[in-house]
Amino acid sequence: MYVLRRIFKTKQPGDARRVASMLHKQAQIYHDAGQRSEFKVYFNGGTVPGETGIVVLEWTDETLMSPMRGGHQLPAAALEMGAEIRPLVESNHIEFMELMSPDKMMDV
Repeated sequence: MYVLRRIFKTKQPGDARRVASMLHKQAQIYHDAGQRSEFKVYFNGGTVPGETGIVVLEWTDETLMSPMRGGHQLPAAALEMGAEIRPLVESNHIEFMELMSPDKMMDV
């Protein structure tokens, strides 16, 4: 099992909540299409300590698969939402981590 975390930096710190709302809608479209598990979206718009203008989308998946794999269809509504998000975002990157489970535990 993997944890996937896509991290966005908004152009304006005040846009973090708006981008988080849009990302939540986009992730729900993927979820409803059966292309994403349950997910979380969190952000810092300046009301908590830490770097402002950060939005995080996090979910888990059993496998890592390319969205460009043969036969895969991305939902048009998700792509449209992505086009609305892009102008508000300065940068983004994705993190992949393997989730620890009892069967992966080592005797230490």
